[in-house]
Amino acid sequence: MGRLFWKIFLGFWLALVVAAVGAGTAVWVQRLERAREAPPPDLAVGPPHRIAIDMAAATLRYGGVDALRQWMNDWQGRRPVPVFAVDGDGRDLLAREVPAGALTQAREVVARGSAGQGVRLVAAPGGESFLLFVAFSALLAWYLARPIRNLRWAFDAAAAGRLETRVSPLMGRRRDEIADLGRDFDRMAQQLQNLVSAQRRLLHDVSHELRSPLARLQAAIGLARQQPAKLDTSLERIEREAMRLDSMVGEVLALARLESGTASRMKERVDLAYIAASIAEDARFEAEALARAVRFNASGDAPVIGNADLLHRAVENIVRNAVKFTREGTTVDVRVHTTRTSAILTVTDHGPGIAAGELQKVFDPFYRGEAGSGTAGFGLGLAIAQRAVDAHGGAIRASNVPGGGLEVEVDLPLAHG
Repeated sequence: MGRLFWKIFLGFWLALVVAAVGAGTAVWVQRLERAREAPPPDLAVGPPHRIAIDMAAATLRYGGVDALRQWMNDWQGRRPVPVFAVDGDGRDLLAREVPAGALTQAREVVARGSAGQGVRLVAAPGGESFLLFVAFSALLAWYLARPIRNLRWAFDAAAAGRLETRVSPLMGRRRDEIADLGRDFDRMAQQLQNLVSAQRRLLHDVSHELRSPLARLQAAIGLARQQPAKLDTSLERIEREAMRLDSMVGEVLALARLESGTASRMKERVDLAYIAASIAEDARFEAEALARAVRFNASGDAPVIGNADLLHRAVENIVRNAVKFTREGTTVDVRVHTTRTSAILTVTDHGPGIAAGELQKVFDPFYRGEAGSGTAGFGLGLAIAQRAVDAHGGAIRASNVPGGGLEVEVDLPLAHG
């Protein structure tokens, strides 16, 4: 293994290096040639564009300049592909502004003899020649500008108060970031429309509900002036109505904060079963004074992530509502159990229930139904409970119980880990 070995070894590696350099050079040259023959970036030369150019060329060759002009007007109205027909002086047949870069590159393509690449130089029957091509830049500008104009119109409409405006139908079948932005706008407009409608409805309901206690206040004040001897009775009535107004305003503010999303949303691990047990224990004393009972049952812990105060208020409103409407001598059942993904609270009373067609209305502010007329309260308890449950990503449902009564079920995401 002397000098001969090293000669063979070095010769072998030198041959490999030469072969690699040669192969790389050949590939580089081929790519350079392809780059020289490739269509310039300002021209649209895909199959649809080539078909358009071929149709324009045939129309010009056999129908003349007037036929081509008519065809281009029809094509421009029905297709997003702008076909240009430029004479020797650089003027477009439809008197449109011609993209300078695209025109220069189209002429270069024809000069290289690559007219099959979506660029054609065609002579009309009268002898005048036209350069036919599709400018990619113009197509892209049209493709981008149209949806942006639609978005601008939608934002202007929303700013003017027309929150029912939607932009997705104007996007057609687009599947890009601009279309995603349009769908985001529609979700925003829908949310704003819901919030504004809810605030208007709440304002209307509040103004209606305030009339009765204010009227009683005015009557009590008038009675105190007319009959000074009954001043103490009138003052008691005024104090009672003032407390009622204060309570109503507090609940309305709580509901408004929940609907607007400004209520505190401190995230912590909360045991729904513990909250329900403590509320059921407190409600049991009140129920016994009304000849009713409250029974609680839970199958272990039911951990959820959320705001303990909001959840406590929601569960308390549901349980107190059930105690209020259940018949004397009956029991309100409060149950908590878990599934693989949910913590579920169920509160069942044995009262008159709700008409089937009005079950969804039970969560509307100030709704009391026929059974609730003449009872204490403002019809805001279940409305607040629904908004609190929604704020925690849960769901709340109401259904009638066979034999009489209402069952309210709360489904909240179960905390894992």
